[in-house]
Amino acid sequence: MGKIGLYGGSFNPPHVGHSLAVQELRRVLGVDRVILIPASVPPHKPLPAGSPDAPTRLKLLRLMAEKLDGVEVDDLELRREGPSYTADTVRILRERYPDDTLYLMMGTDMFLSFDRWYRPDEICRMASIVTVHRTPDDAAARAKLEAQAEHLRAAYGADVTILDNRFVAASSTETRRMLRFRCAEQYLDPKVLEYIEAHGLYGTGENWRSLPFEKLKQASLSLHDPKRVPHVIGCCETAARLARRWGADEALAARAGILHDVTKALSKSAQLLLCEKYGIMTSEFERENYKLLHARTGAAVARYVFGECDAVYDAIYWHTTGKARMDTLEKILYLADYMEPHRAFDGVETLRTLADQDLDAALLCGFEMSIALLESEGKALDRYTVEARDYLLHERTQA
Repeated sequence: MGKIGLYGGSFNPPHVGHSLAVQELRRVLGVDRVILIPASVPPHKPLPAGSPDAPTRLKLLRLMAEKLDGVEVDDLELRREGPSYTADTVRILRERYPDDTLYLMMGTDMFLSFDRWYRPDEICRMASIVTVHRTPDDAAARAKLEAQAEHLRAAYGADVTILDNRFVAASSTETRRMLRFRCAEQYLDPKVLEYIEAHGLYGTGENWRSLPFEKLKQASLSLHDPKRVPHVIGCCETAARLARRWGADEALAARAGILHDVTKALSKSAQLLLCEKYGIMTSEFERENYKLLHARTGAAVARYVFGECDAVYDAIYWHTTGKARMDTLEKILYLADYMEPHRAFDGVETLRTLADQDLDAALLCGFEMSIALLESEGKALDRYTVEARDYLLHERTQA
């Protein structure tokens, strides 16, 4: 009797997170071999637009598996018509390997939604469940996984194991974004990356420089967390309106607005990789408060991937912290990000009123509210925001 790991998914694309999870499964549970099973039509999560077809994903997966000991790729789901239901796949493999223990691997999102799968009770009778926790230092996320594990044990008699993957927090979604940002070398096996680039997969063959605005908008929004799209559109439209009000370039304001959060969804490690690639100097404060980095990396992507001008670059670069001596477009984007229609907090209506009356007064109000909030939460202040506030106070007292 042996132990066999089953790892299904869209593998879109297969990345180092997949390969390291496989190695961790073999190390911790003593699995003899792992079968990778690419899905043809994932029933739970439709493939994003522009994804390669199933044969191409199969090719990429086989390239990744070449260097992995005890790993094989099975295309049984690709040869079967209709949605790729895991229950059907596990049943086939249970019949094929009747004397072996099967371990079904899945990511955390799939694990937390397991109750909505097709015939979860049957799956639990045929195989043990294993999920790989990509952020083991996140206590809240770990608690959710533990609670789900207890639920599955009680509801289905499931045998559940949670593996901590301390090697990489990569996901296929982030890998696709980093491919667009030309910075995916650490996410993919070299042969996989070479094949992707040679065949122009995942948009690597597209030219995104100097796009007309509607195409720029479409490209930018495809890189955002869907939950953040309304904010990005609201910021874009608010920036354009403020540009009309204050005599700035409306087209540049709209382009800066639609791109200002283009790297916001990336993890800390991805932000730092982009900083390294594009030569962005980071302070210890910024590395500790990595969510500030999306302004820096977003500006770099706007310039080097989308071919935007210096004015758009600068506006995005300073849209989170501000700085002393901001130009009009920089002020507009900072305020648009702060007060777009989806923002709701005490004082936002005052800020909106001021923005139509006195741009600098609105900017000063924004800085003071941001500083007050950080101080109330006991958080460190960014020096650029403090300098920007002090500069405006000095200017207004001298006027």
